[in-house]
Amino acid sequence: MTEVDNETTKSGPTAELSKLSKSREADWPAVLLFIHIHLLSIYGIWLLFFEVKWMTVLLLIALTSLATLAVNTGAHRLWAHRTYTATKELRFILMLLHTLVGQGSIYSWVQYHRLHHALFNTDVDPYDHKKGFFYAHMVTRLKKLSPYQEKLKEQIDMSDIEKDSIVMFQKNFYWLLYPVIFLLLPLNAPLEYWNDSVMSAVFVMGFLRYALVLHAAWLVESGFCIWGLKEHDKYPSDSNLVFFLNQTFWPHYHYLIPCDYKSGEYGTYDSGCSTAFIRVWAALGLVKDLRTIESTTVHKALAEATKTKKPLKLCLQEATKLQRLPEYHYLR
Repeated sequence: MTEVDNETTKSGPTAELSKLSKSREADWPAVLLFIHIHLLSIYGIWLLFFEVKWMTVLLLIALTSLATLAVNTGAHRLWAHRTYTATKELRFILMLLHTLVGQGSIYSWVQYHRLHHALFNTDVDPYDHKKGFFYAHMVTRLKKLSPYQEKLKEQIDMSDIEKDSIVMFQKNFYWLLYPVIFLLLPLNAPLEYWNDSVMSAVFVMGFLRYALVLHAAWLVESGFCIWGLKEHDKYPSDSNLVFFLNQTFWPHYHYLIPCDYKSGEYGTYDSGCSTAFIRVWAALGLVKDLRTIESTTVHKALAEATKTKKPLKLCLQEATKLQRLPEYHYLR
C-alpha cells in the first residue's frame, strides 16, 4: 500500500477519490505562454552574443542565480521540507528573490511540491519520472491537474506555511509584487543606468531570463530523471554521460528523507552551492536547527535493510529514531 493509500484511508475519502477522473487536460494558456517564452528567448540569445552590453549580461547572470538560489534554499529546503529554520530577515529576502522566479507564490510552489512528494513513484504523480525526463520537465507543465490530483492537493497539509506571515504576505499580494520585482525593476535597470537598448531589456532581461529561471526551477522535480539511478541499478551505467553527469543514489535518498538540508536539487549531496549558502547563513546566525543524518547512520540503515528486507525508509527512520514528522507526510 502506498503512502497515498495509507493517508487517504486514514482520512476516509477513499470512496470519493475513486470516483474522480485521473486524466489531465491541456492547459492552453500555459501552452501558449511557454511557446512564446521559448521562441522569443531564442532572439534573446542572439542579442546576448551580438548586441547587449556587459552590464546587462552580468545582471542576467546575477538575477538568474539569485532566483535559482531562492527556489532551492527557500521554497524547497526551507518552506517545503523544513530542513532548517531562518530568521525573519532572511525569510523576507528569500521571499523577494523567489518573486524573481515568476513561478507563482511560495505557497503555491510548496503545495505542488508536497503533492509531488506525497504521490512520488505512483502513476498519479504530476511529475511522474517513469514517463521520462521530457514529460517530468516540460509536458506536465502544459497540463492541468486531474480532478483526482486536485482533490489530493486540497488535502496537502499547509498549516505550517499558513503560520508564516511572510509567505502569506507574498501570497496575498503576489500580483502586486510580481510586476514590480519580476518585470519593472529588471527591465528598467539596463535602460536607466547604462543605456542599453529596449530590445536587449525586453528579450534578454525579460524572455531569456524567464526561460533560464523556469528550467532551473523545474529541475527540482525533473532532475531525478537525470541524476537518479534507474530502478534496480546499483551503479551508474557505462555511458559517455559520465563526463557530464554524476548519477548517484542521493536523488532517491531525498525522497526517503526529504528533511535533510544537505540533499542537493541537482544530484549532489553535501557539496552543492545551495548547501554552502545555508552553512554560511548558519555561521552568520541567520539560520539554525539544520536537520541532517550522519553518513554512518545511513550506512547502518542500508545494512539493516539488506539484512532484514525491511523497507529502507523504515530502517532510516528507526536508525535515526525520528518520529513521524510532518516532513514525511504531506497529506492531512
